[in-house]
Amino acid sequence: MKKSALFRLHFIVFLWGFTAILGKMITANAQILTFYRMMFAALFLFIFIRFLRKQNMNVPRKLLFKLIGIGGFMAFHWLCFFHSIKVSNVSIALSCLSLSTLFASILEPVVFKRRIDLSEVIMGIVIVICMSVIFNIEFRYKEGIFFGILTALFGTVFSVFNGKLYGKTSSGNIIFYEIFGGFLLISIFYLITGQITQVQEISYRDLALIILLASIFTAFPMLESVSLMKYISPFTLVLTVNLEPVYGIILAFFIFGESEQMSAIFYVASFVMITAIVINGILKSRQAKRNLNPEI
Repeated sequence: MKKSALFRLHFIVFLWGFTAILGKMITANAQILTFYRMMFAALFLFIFIRFLRKQNMNVPRKLLFKLIGIGGFMAFHWLCFFHSIKVSNVSIALSCLSLSTLFASILEPVVFKRRIDLSEVIMGIVIVICMSVIFNIEFRYKEGIFFGILTALFGTVFSVFNGKLYGKTSSGNIIFYEIFGGFLLISIFYLITGQITQVQEISYRDLALIILLASIFTAFPMLESVSLMKYISPFTLVLTVNLEPVYGIILAFFIFGESEQMSAIFYVASFVMITAIVINGILKSRQAKRNLNPEI
């Protein structure tokens, strides 16, 4: 069962890595892409949770507002991510995701009121140095890097505050209301600004790709990751998710070719960042085991 769970985990991380590929293939702008992705993903989740699993989807009003608010950070995360891809490329957008670890090392101690971990600070410094190297070498992609940094920031805020709500309702409800909340906030923005007609400016090809993105590459892996928690540890989940940029960058290189070819220094810096994150995760796992079994 453990081997099967690990295979399923790597498969869904592969799917997450492919979202960047679809983001580049879809010609619609980031706002329209995110609008439809959240709309269809929320629809698929609702059908699955309400009619297939037949779960109770009622949540307290206070919790509902919190979930909608956190869903707003998810929407900003996806907006910045897809915009980063549009103005640069998949490799730049994915490499910037490594900064999430740095932001988490700062934000988590504040939100969860714990001490700052020295190893996280050191790793954060390594990541900043690597990103500085990438920025200097790939300066032509400065706008993509800027929005990539915002992607990591909003993604971290979403993840950290999402952790505060764990156990308040079912994981399926949390995922659904957050995605629906993000869609609702984008819709309100379009209505207030009078730009709602823009969502009609989408080709059938893009619409088909977005439906694929929302179902196979969004709703399914989110629900699957929740079910996998029965068989694997949170550490294994987090550590494997860090491979998303690796899968995405490799796929982009073979699918899009020249537009995804970066300098050798870019790949070295990206490798150092990902390696630092993996090593830090392994050290944390060992430390947690020692805390549980001091005699080890």
